[in-house]
Amino acid sequence: MTRAAPARLCRFVLLRFRPHIYVTYGLLWVLALESSAVAATGTAWQPSGATWVRVVSVVLALLFLRMLDERKDLAYDRVHHPDRPLVTGAITVAELRGAMVAITVAVTALNTACSATAALLLLAALGYGLLLTALERLSPAVRDRQLLNLAVTYPVQVLLGVYVYGSLVAAGSATADWRGAALLALSACVFLHFEFARKTSWEAPPGARLYSADLGPRRGAAVTAGFAAGAVGCQVLLFARDGPLGLLPCLAAALPAWGTRRFLFTGRGAWPLPAATGFVVATYLSLVLRAVLLR
Repeated sequence: MTRAAPARLCRFVLLRFRPHIYVTYGLLWVLALESSAVAATGTAWQPSGATWVRVVSVVLALLFLRMLDERKDLAYDRVHHPDRPLVTGAITVAELRGAMVAITVAVTALNTACSATAALLLLAALGYGLLLTALERLSPAVRDRQLLNLAVTYPVQVLLGVYVYGSLVAAGSATADWRGAALLALSACVFLHFEFARKTSWEAPPGARLYSADLGPRRGAAVTAGFAAGAVGCQVLLFARDGPLGLLPCLAAALPAWGTRRFLFTGRGAWPLPAATGFVVATYLSLVLRAVLLR
């Protein structure tokens, strides 16, 4: 790397990673998953040093995957997004590769200090991301068909959730039972609601990678709303026995309900993204608040 590489990487992170979004998401996701998993054992939860290792590791893993996406989407971006950093030369493939190696070394060292299990689970997620790059290069169908691409690429998010939960089990802070699967399913529904919301629109410009282009706007809206309903269902399954406080996270369902109504009744434009973003934030914040109040 040249001396200018760190500054170029910083600009790339600010432009393409948007720390205020990804860091917030990684922080809330880890805190919600960890606090809910620990509270399920009947133990009072509070953040520890290991908590912040998980937060930093997930955020760095998301940055690694963002860099990987930039590399594999280069051909597409040359046509549809000529202002992207790799296309303009604001950063090079070699600089991104070097940063990805540094991230891998850093998260491996951080997690090995906690447990070998945690390190291996996180490396499995990063390794799956690398495998996807090769798969998309070899298979035009996986690369170009939105729904197939999602089915193949989404497991990397599942693996990050397994890393968080698995590291808690390895540390003796959570138990490996059905509640872990339900929490991971809840996280998956929250993420996929947002993922479909941001790619669901009544109009599909040429070359746009929208799920609604394959499903149609109404079916795309139904799937988007369905994932929000799935998240609420998981919350009821997990927390209904705790009474009104346990169902506190379900109040966030008002946001996707409003988003669905507005999208369908308007009949034009895109899914109201603030509602989808708010659902993610409100759900995870309320899960953390629930765990704190149950102490």
